[in-house]
Formats: sequence, C-alpha cells, structure tokens
Amino acid sequence: MASAAVWQQSAVAASSQPVAPRAVNACPLKVGLMGHQLLRLKKRPDFLKVAATRKKWASPGFILQVRSHPAVGKPARADGFLRVGFTVSKKVGNAVHRNRAKRRLRALAQDILPTRANGGYDLVLIGRRTTIDRPYAKLVDDLLKALDKMGVARNVSESLSEQVKDAP
Repeated sequence: MASAAVWQQSAVAASSQPVAPRAVNACPLKVGLMGHQLLRLKKRPDFLKVAATRKKWASPGFILQVRSHPAVGKPARADGFLRVGFTVSKKVGNAVHRNRAKRRLRALAQDILPTRANGGYDLVLIGRRTTIDRPYAKLVDDLLKALDKMGVARNVSESLSEQVKDAP
C-alpha cells in the first residue's frame, strides 16, 4: 500500500511540472549552401500517388520512385521542397531489420538529397534486403545514379556556383 501511494505522488509531481514548448522551424532552408528542405511523406495516399506515376529506378540497394509537383504548366515546382518517403516491406525481415533499413535510407536521403536533387519532387525510397548489408558508399553511388536516371539530379557545377554566390 505504501509503495502505491509513493508511486501516485511521484506520478502527480512529474505530470504537474511545466513542459517547455517545442521549437518549430517553419521557414524553409535556403537553397544553396544548405540545399533543399526535406519534408516527409507520411500518408498512404501520398505514397500511392507516387507509385501511380510508375516512374521508378531499381538499384541493388533500394528502389527509387519519383513524382513531380505540377505547378502552373511547369513540370516541377522550383520552391526548394523535396518530399521524401521511406518504406520497407516484411519481405526484408523482422521489425529490427526493417527499421535498420529505414534508418540507413533516412541517413542516405539526409546526406545526399538536399544538395544533389532538384526541388519540386516527391521521392519514395523502398528498402530491399541488400539495403541492410550494402556498404554505405555503394548506397550513395546507387542514389546518385538513380537521381540522374530519373531526371531529378541537380547539376553539380550549378550547385557549386550557387554556393560560391551565397558565400560571404
């Protein structure tokens, strides 16, 4: 009985402490030194829209699906936003393996996409069994090749010239 009273008191004390508000960064990242802002695809209809375009590139490490954002008669919006989704099916393995594959894909996207991909696209990275064991350098090469083949790749000299312009 005494332990229950102590637990209830500590639970009430812990819940009554004020919680600091989380900082929300609503402004997009600047294109140039920092690259494009990456947003996440989380809803199933968004994944289905990307899959419906049937534009994909399969590499040994993953599959990349692409969909452009139409805007006022142009093929893609140039607002600097990339939306990225990650999925790994149960064929890859149990939850531990699927989560590891998704973590590797997220790290890959965070490292490469802001500086090497054009804005205005929805991208879905689908993990495969080899995503878990494939060396990271080969995953990077796979992603760069897939971006180039799908027409999403940013010209490297273009991004370097933007960095030079933005530098103080």
